[in-house]
Amino acid sequence: MNVTLNWLREFVKVDLPTEDLSHRLTMAGLEVEAVEEVGAGLDSVIVARLESVESHPDADRLTVCQVLTGVETVQVVCGATNHRSGDLVALAQVGTVLPGEFKIKKSKIRGQVSQGMLCSEKELGLSEESAGIMILEGELELGAPVFDALGLKDVRFEIGLTPNRPDCLSVRGVAREVAAMTGQRLESPDTALLEEGGAIEADTSVVIETSEVCPRYAARLIKNVKIGPSPGWVVRRLEAVGIRSINNVVDVTNLMMIELGHPLHAFDFNLLRDKRIVVRCAGENEMFITLDGQQRTLQPSDVVICDGEGPVALGGIMGGENSEIQDDTTDVLLEAAYFDPNTIRRTSKRLGIHTESSHRFERGADVDMIPYVIDRAASLICELAGGKVSRGMVDVYPEILASKQVEISVRKTEATLGLGIPADEIKRLLTSIDLELAKEDGGQLLFTIPAFRPDLEREIDLIEEVARLKGYDQIPVTMPESRLICHRPDKRQQLVTTCRDFMVSVGYHEVVNYSFVSPTSWDSLLLPPDDARRDCVPLLNPLNEEQSIMRTTLVGSMLETVARNLSYRSLDLRLFELRPTFKKQQETVLADEGYRLTAVLTGRRFPLGWAQQDENSDLFDIKGVAETLLKVIGTTTVDWLQDGKEPYLHPGKSCRLMLDDIMIGQLGEVHPAVLDSYGIEQPVFLFDLDLQVFQDRELADPGFQAISRFPDVFRDTAILIDDEMTSEQVLAVVEQAKGAYAEEVVLFDLYRGKGIPEGKKSLAFRVRYRAADRTLTDDEINKAHDRIVRALDHKLGAVQR
Repeated sequence: MNVTLNWLREFVKVDLPTEDLSHRLTMAGLEVEAVEEVGAGLDSVIVARLESVESHPDADRLTVCQVLTGVETVQVVCGATNHRSGDLVALAQVGTVLPGEFKIKKSKIRGQVSQGMLCSEKELGLSEESAGIMILEGELELGAPVFDALGLKDVRFEIGLTPNRPDCLSVRGVAREVAAMTGQRLESPDTALLEEGGAIEADTSVVIETSEVCPRYAARLIKNVKIGPSPGWVVRRLEAVGIRSINNVVDVTNLMMIELGHPLHAFDFNLLRDKRIVVRCAGENEMFITLDGQQRTLQPSDVVICDGEGPVALGGIMGGENSEIQDDTTDVLLEAAYFDPNTIRRTSKRLGIHTESSHRFERGADVDMIPYVIDRAASLICELAGGKVSRGMVDVYPEILASKQVEISVRKTEATLGLGIPADEIKRLLTSIDLELAKEDGGQLLFTIPAFRPDLEREIDLIEEVARLKGYDQIPVTMPESRLICHRPDKRQQLVTTCRDFMVSVGYHEVVNYSFVSPTSWDSLLLPPDDARRDCVPLLNPLNEEQSIMRTTLVGSMLETVARNLSYRSLDLRLFELRPTFKKQQETVLADEGYRLTAVLTGRRFPLGWAQQDENSDLFDIKGVAETLLKVIGTTTVDWLQDGKEPYLHPGKSCRLMLDDIMIGQLGEVHPAVLDSYGIEQPVFLFDLDLQVFQDRELADPGFQAISRFPDVFRDTAILIDDEMTSEQVLAVVEQAKGAYAEEVVLFDLYRGKGIPEGKKSLAFRVRYRAADRTLTDDEINKAHDRIVRALDHKLGAVQR
């Protein structure tokens, strides 16, 4: 919204400096986005008179003018054609910098000296277009600055309004805010109207068929007008706010819209068929050509203004081409109406038409403004275009819109704003913006809300108005009082976070798959018919058969993800999914949700590169990840039971993970038949852990152990054991017998072949010995190591090589 300071001063006395006024408007909620001083720095553009105008001797379209400044006569070469001797003009003297950083210099034009420039309105920033230089009217003092002589010096404010403030889409609305801020009285222009014509009822009528979309419609008739250009003050006033002048009648409707905030429309009365107005909803696919020449297809949700035969305007948005004011118009029917905001908004959006009129109606116009604005406009049309106003006004208002009333509590206002504001102060502030006090009961104030404030609906809206009018900068800055409560994550959250962070830290990428799967997925995993995992929770409304049941394992989804990535030639994968599975319960329809972690590994062990060996991952890579993860979550006593009972894993390359006789997961290479069913052509290794088992366990505390400053000693030993004996059994015996000085035990070699008896194998392990308080002697180390060897011989029948 653009307003000028001089226009504001017609409604309210304003003596504030520009910066102060801009700040106070912003603090009142009307953000001033830009301020432009019209005429600033142009005092060197003065009033001058043309003493003579002669043709340029060397140019047909130029004239050589002798210009009297009041002090001297200077020669100026001009290219305009609308001037003659004796005219008062605006002379930009040498050294003047015009808008656009155009500096006037003494120059020669086709051999003739030019000492200045005769300016047009466009060159002075007063209009966007001009046909010639500016010819000044009246008795003006020669040599006086033009902007002072014509009273054109002004300040233009560009105000950014929120959609809930339609009341400030007018000069009067902004002036009301200024009056409230400064304590001044809001003035209103005189609407005295001389009705010299016959009764309007004899010439026209108005019928509203749909009062829901148009509650009120008023009209005045002005006969014998003369269409022509508007006077300069009207043109400049409109152009100052960004509206182009059209003619004296249309300009009045635009002027009233900007000044009072209520859009009007003027019809050529003689183009109205049957000389009457009917307000109705449009027919299905009814066609209508608007003022911009576009044919519009209307719908029953649109409101149209019709004459006796068809539409002549699109209500609240744009007039029609068939009834617009033309140069030969003599009789004007002036419309002022109120339209339902939602209806205008829908039509405007659907048709893609946004006008100054629709901008105001779709936010909510002032239904009570109609008589005042139409009388003011009719009076001004008579002043600018002549004519006679018919006696009376057609004002159809079938059902008066009730005024809203909102109550505000002094106590709640003070509590909300943190300010001590007495009832009298609240009354002063709210009545200053034309809210009417209807009732006062102790600390409760009841206000009647004017029609121009549709945004005031609740008590908190009035409290906001009090804050706004008081000034947001007057509200003290205080820190809110509150208690800070720190909720530690529960054990399940800690477990899930720890597992997820660990898997990411070792290079695995998390995937998230749908919890809905196909019933045929269990066949792909080779699950037997009586497997409990086939008993699933069905969906009541599945999207399709492929997503009709809740999954009881993550393995199938993970293998689908692997297959999809391999099809895109992403061949080296380290993926995991940590999500709930859903087990059917007999006694309730609710599923038993338990978190599981499934990880897969396939492809190269290391990324392809010149410094890495080209080796493929194997079972022991993913087993190492699983072992470390179990240590992180506080479990070191897991048994790895190799029995080949999991149908989707290779029977000779898989195991079950047992903890205190409870199966907590599986690990191994995926069965070749399962890989075939998913279309996977390379080995895939996976482990699947049931995290519910660990939910009540404390996570492992890594603790801290000081590094010994004494030297360590290694002892390597190779033993012969039976081929079916596992390394886990060997390490368990070593762990029990190693004593206090054994710091670390590592299995580093496995050998079968030449020199090893049939049914035997050789295992080699290394033990690191060190004490925290002294250097160990050879005797102490030998005794400790012999104890380990004897234990292996006694418990496993191992023979030292």
